[in-house]
Amino acid sequence: MRGNPTEPEKRLWRHLSNSQLDGHKFRRQAVIHGWIADFLCPRKGLIVKVDGDTHEPVADARRDAALAALGYRVVRVTNGEVMGNMDGVLRLLRETLETMPDRRAPHPNPSPEGEGPELAVPFAGRQPIMGFED
Repeated sequence: MRGNPTEPEKRLWRHLSNSQLDGHKFRRQAVIHGWIADFLCPRKGLIVKVDGDTHEPVADARRDAALAALGYRVVRVTNGEVMGNMDGVLRLLRETLETMPDRRAPHPNPSPEGEGPELAVPFAGRQPIMGFED
């Protein structure tokens, strides 16, 4: 994991932290099958990647496809978009989240007291995708 977020990542995090984006909880620097997502909304499965000046479009496309096969959706924004058009970035994220169903369905047999761990095993039984093993 990277220890030092970039300035655009810090700026975007100020808008995503503490469920500020329409109540959606985000985590930063989330590890997903060996890949570090800049930001992840676990409930929706939305990954937000802030692309800097140097990135690998072919590798990015391959990784995005592998994550999509695992049920995630990746939205990429550039450093310039975050620094110069935060309203547009936040609008894009809101619109994307609105179209996505929740990944966690309610448990079919909830505890009568409403207690107990909340478990989600979204990929049980699937074979790992090459290069993204746990």
